[in-house]
Amino acid sequence: MAFQIKDNNGIYELNGNIVFENIYSLKNYLEQLLAISDKVILSVDNVQKIDHQAVSILTEIHRNAMELNKIFWIIGKGNKIAKKAFGKNSYILRNDFL
Repeated sequence: MAFQIKDNNGIYELNGNIVFENIYSLKNYLEQLLAISDKVILSVDNVQKIDHQAVSILTEIHRNAMELNKIFWIIGKGNKIAKKAFGKNSYILRNDFL
């Protein structure tokens, strides 16, 4: 299953699988959002599969956003699949954005 992105009042909800085959499309999309906005909130609550390449790319985007003094939050710490995939990088995941 491919992934879908839904803008839900400024929270970009990912649905489906984030894997090597589609992570670069997601990376380009998120980088474009960060280029025009100071804050991007990404929800992985509905992600069904995420591989180590996707975690690596999302971690890189998070690091780059911090260097640019921009906010890039990934919410979805309750998603066990995402939390396990992020492993030692799970500090990036947030329960919510408030």
